Amino acid sequence: VDPETGLFGTLGHGINDVDTATLMPMESGSIMYASVTDVKKGESGAPGELHGSFDVNRDLGDLYANTNLGIYGVLRDGALSPRGEAVEVAAREEVHVGGATILSNIAGEQVEEYQVEITHVYPAAAGDTRNLMVQVTDPRLLETTGGIVQGMSGSPILQDGKLVGAVTHVLIDHADRGYGILAQNMLDQAAQAQNT
Repeated sequence: VDPETGLFGTLGHGINDVDTATLMPMESGSIMYASVTDVKKGESGAPGELHGSFDVNRDLGDLYANTNLGIYGVLRDGALSPRGEAVEVAAREEVHVGGATILSNIAGEQVEEYQVEITHVYPAAAGDTRNLMVQVTDPRLLETTGGIVQGMSGSPILQDGKLVGAVTHVLIDHADRGYGILAQNMLDQAAQAQNT
Protein backbone atom coordinates (compact mmCIF):
# COMPACT_ATOMS: atom_id res chain seq x y z
CA VAL A 1 0.00 0.00 0.00
CA ASP A 2 1.27 3.44 -0.86
CA PRO A 3 0.44 5.43 2.30
CA GLU A 4 0.17 8.70 0.37
CA THR A 5 -2.21 7.59 -2.39
CA GLY A 6 -3.91 4.47 -1.00
CA LEU A 7 -2.93 2.52 -4.13
CA PHE A 8 -2.36 -1.15 -3.37
CA GLY A 9 -1.41 -4.42 -5.01
CA THR A 10 -2.14 -7.90 -3.76
CA LEU A 11 -1.94 -11.63 -4.54
CA GLY A 12 1.04 -11.40 -6.90
CA HIS A 13 -0.94 -13.32 -9.51
CA GLY A 14 -4.25 -12.79 -11.27
CA ILE A 15 -7.62 -14.41 -10.72
CA ASN A 16 -8.32 -16.91 -13.48
CA ASP A 17 -11.46 -18.67 -14.66
CA VAL A 18 -11.51 -22.10 -13.00
CA ASP A 19 -12.60 -23.89 -16.20
CA THR A 20 -10.52 -22.13 -18.86
CA ALA A 21 -7.54 -20.91 -16.77
CA THR A 22 -7.78 -17.55 -18.58
CA LEU A 23 -7.46 -14.26 -16.75
CA MET A 24 -10.91 -13.02 -15.77
CA PRO A 25 -11.76 -9.57 -17.14
CA MET A 26 -12.65 -6.95 -14.53
CA GLU A 27 -15.16 -4.18 -15.03
CA SER A 28 -15.28 -3.21 -11.35
CA GLY A 29 -14.80 -4.73 -7.93
CA SER A 30 -14.32 -4.13 -4.23
CA ILE A 31 -11.99 -5.40 -1.57
CA MET A 32 -13.71 -6.53 1.64
CA TYR A 33 -12.83 -7.31 5.24
CA ALA A 34 -12.12 -11.00 5.79
CA SER A 35 -11.31 -13.24 8.71
CA VAL A 36 -9.57 -16.64 8.58
CA THR A 37 -11.87 -19.23 10.18
CA ASP A 38 -10.06 -22.52 9.54
CA VAL A 39 -6.86 -24.03 8.14
CA LYS A 40 -6.60 -27.19 6.07
CA LYS A 41 -3.00 -28.24 6.64
CA GLY A 42 -0.92 -28.90 3.54
CA GLU A 43 1.09 -32.06 3.01
CA SER A 44 3.10 -33.56 0.16
CA GLY A 45 0.78 -34.08 -2.81
CA ALA A 46 -2.15 -32.21 -1.22
CA PRO A 47 -1.92 -28.43 -0.91
CA GLY A 48 -3.59 -26.97 2.15
CA GLU A 49 -5.82 -23.92 2.22
CA LEU A 50 -7.15 -21.16 4.41
CA HIS A 51 -10.91 -20.86 4.85
CA GLY A 52 -12.42 -17.50 5.65
CA SER A 53 -15.51 -15.42 6.03
CA PHE A 54 -16.11 -12.08 4.34
CA ASP A 55 -17.96 -9.01 5.57
CA VAL A 56 -19.84 -8.17 2.36
CA ASN A 57 -21.35 -5.05 3.92
CA ARG A 58 -18.03 -3.24 4.36
CA ASP A 59 -15.87 -2.29 1.39
CA LEU A 60 -12.25 -1.41 2.00
CA GLY A 61 -11.76 0.08 -1.43
CA ASP A 62 -12.10 -0.31 -5.16
CA LEU A 63 -10.29 -2.66 -7.52
CA TYR A 64 -9.21 -1.37 -10.92
CA ALA A 65 -7.17 -4.20 -12.47
CA ASN A 66 -6.86 -7.99 -12.49
CA THR A 67 -3.51 -8.72 -14.14
CA ASN A 68 -1.25 -11.74 -14.43
CA LEU A 69 1.01 -10.06 -11.81
CA GLY A 70 -1.67 -9.25 -9.24
CA ILE A 71 -4.84 -7.40 -8.31
CA TYR A 72 -4.64 -3.61 -7.98
CA GLY A 73 -6.88 -0.97 -6.46
CA VAL A 74 -7.31 1.99 -4.13
CA LEU A 75 -8.05 1.71 -0.40
CA ARG A 76 -10.87 3.92 0.82
CA ASP A 77 -11.20 2.79 4.44
CA GLY A 78 -9.32 4.67 7.14
CA ALA A 79 -9.22 1.54 9.33
CA LEU A 80 -6.40 0.17 7.19
CA SER A 81 -4.25 3.28 7.40
CA PRO A 82 -0.63 2.17 7.60
CA ARG A 83 0.61 1.57 11.12
CA GLY A 84 4.23 2.25 11.89
CA GLU A 85 6.78 3.24 9.29
CA ALA A 86 6.67 2.56 5.57
CA VAL A 87 8.96 -0.22 4.33
CA GLU A 88 11.36 0.41 1.46
CA VAL A 89 11.05 -1.85 -1.59
CA ALA A 90 14.20 -3.81 -2.43
CA ALA A 91 15.63 -3.65 -5.93
CA ARG A 92 16.06 -7.02 -7.68
CA GLU A 93 19.83 -6.95 -7.16
CA GLU A 94 19.38 -6.57 -3.37
CA VAL A 95 17.34 -9.78 -3.05
CA HIS A 96 19.50 -12.79 -2.18
CA VAL A 97 19.42 -16.40 -1.03
CA GLY A 98 19.15 -16.50 2.76
CA GLY A 99 16.93 -15.74 5.72
CA ALA A 100 13.75 -13.71 5.36
CA THR A 101 10.28 -13.45 6.88
CA ILE A 102 6.72 -13.41 5.60
CA LEU A 103 3.74 -11.59 7.09
CA SER A 104 0.61 -13.70 7.00
CA ASN A 105 -2.81 -14.13 8.57
CA ILE A 106 -3.63 -17.76 9.37
CA ALA A 107 -6.15 -17.17 12.19
CA GLY A 108 -8.86 -14.55 12.63
CA GLU A 109 -7.61 -11.10 11.61
CA GLN A 110 -4.17 -11.30 13.25
CA VAL A 111 -1.16 -10.84 10.94
CA GLU A 112 2.04 -12.43 12.25
CA GLU A 113 5.64 -12.66 11.09
CA TYR A 114 7.10 -16.10 10.23
CA GLN A 115 10.66 -17.19 9.40
CA VAL A 116 11.40 -18.40 5.86
CA GLU A 117 14.44 -18.97 3.69
CA ILE A 118 14.77 -17.61 0.16
CA THR A 119 16.36 -20.63 -1.52
CA HIS A 120 16.49 -19.36 -5.11
CA VAL A 121 16.26 -16.04 -6.97
CA TYR A 122 15.34 -16.74 -10.61
CA PRO A 123 16.57 -14.69 -13.59
CA ALA A 124 14.28 -11.89 -14.75
CA ALA A 125 11.50 -12.99 -17.08
CA ALA A 126 8.72 -10.66 -18.26
CA GLY A 127 5.31 -11.50 -16.82
CA ASP A 128 6.64 -14.16 -14.46
CA THR A 129 5.07 -14.52 -11.00
CA ARG A 130 7.71 -17.03 -9.89
CA ASN A 131 10.78 -14.90 -9.22
CA LEU A 132 11.71 -16.46 -5.86
CA MET A 133 11.60 -19.87 -4.19
CA VAL A 134 10.72 -19.62 -0.50
CA GLN A 135 10.93 -22.39 2.10
CA VAL A 136 9.11 -22.07 5.43
CA THR A 137 11.41 -22.69 8.41
CA ASP A 138 9.19 -21.31 11.19
CA PRO A 139 8.04 -24.20 13.45
CA ARG A 140 4.75 -22.43 14.34
CA LEU A 141 3.75 -22.03 10.70
CA LEU A 142 4.84 -25.56 9.78
CA GLU A 143 2.79 -26.99 12.66
CA THR A 144 -0.37 -25.05 11.76
CA THR A 145 -0.35 -25.00 7.94
CA GLY A 146 2.42 -27.38 6.85
CA GLY A 147 4.09 -24.40 5.11
CA ILE A 148 2.61 -22.42 2.23
CA VAL A 149 -1.10 -23.00 1.59
CA GLN A 150 -3.73 -21.65 -0.80
CA GLY A 151 -4.99 -18.38 0.58
CA MET A 152 -1.53 -17.10 1.56
CA SER A 153 -0.97 -15.44 -1.81
CA GLY A 154 0.06 -11.85 -1.36
CA SER A 155 1.77 -12.46 2.00
CA PRO A 156 4.64 -9.93 2.01
CA ILE A 157 8.21 -11.27 1.98
CA LEU A 158 10.70 -9.13 3.92
CA GLN A 159 14.49 -9.39 3.87
CA ASP A 160 17.14 -7.10 5.36
CA GLY A 161 14.43 -4.65 6.48
CA LYS A 162 12.98 -4.24 2.99
CA LEU A 163 9.94 -5.53 1.12
CA VAL A 164 11.29 -7.96 -1.47
CA GLY A 165 8.10 -9.60 -2.73
CA ALA A 166 4.92 -11.54 -2.07
CA VAL A 167 4.04 -15.23 -1.86
CA THR A 168 2.28 -16.42 -5.05
CA HIS A 169 2.15 -20.23 -5.28
CA VAL A 170 2.48 -23.38 -3.19
CA LEU A 171 4.45 -26.38 -4.42
CA ILE A 172 2.03 -29.31 -4.41
CA ASP A 173 4.71 -31.94 -3.76
CA HIS A 174 6.52 -29.84 -1.12
CA ALA A 175 4.01 -28.03 1.11
CA ASP A 176 6.80 -26.23 3.00
CA ARG A 177 7.86 -24.39 -0.18
CA GLY A 178 6.34 -21.87 -2.53
CA TYR A 179 7.07 -19.22 -5.12
CA GLY A 180 7.13 -15.47 -4.72
CA ILE A 181 7.02 -12.47 -7.03
CA LEU A 182 9.38 -9.52 -6.62
CA ALA A 183 7.71 -6.43 -5.16
CA GLN A 184 9.37 -4.25 -7.81
CA ASN A 185 7.62 -6.26 -10.54
CA MET A 186 4.27 -5.66 -8.81
CA LEU A 187 4.98 -1.92 -8.54
CA ASP A 188 5.85 -1.74 -12.24
CA GLN A 189 2.62 -3.61 -13.09
CA ALA A 190 0.57 -1.32 -10.82
CA ALA A 191 1.79 1.76 -12.66
CA GLN A 192 1.14 0.16 -16.05
CA ALA A 193 -2.36 -1.03 -15.02
CA GLN A 194 -3.31 2.40 -13.65
CA ASN A 195 -2.38 4.06 -16.94
CA THR A 196 -4.59 1.76 -19.05
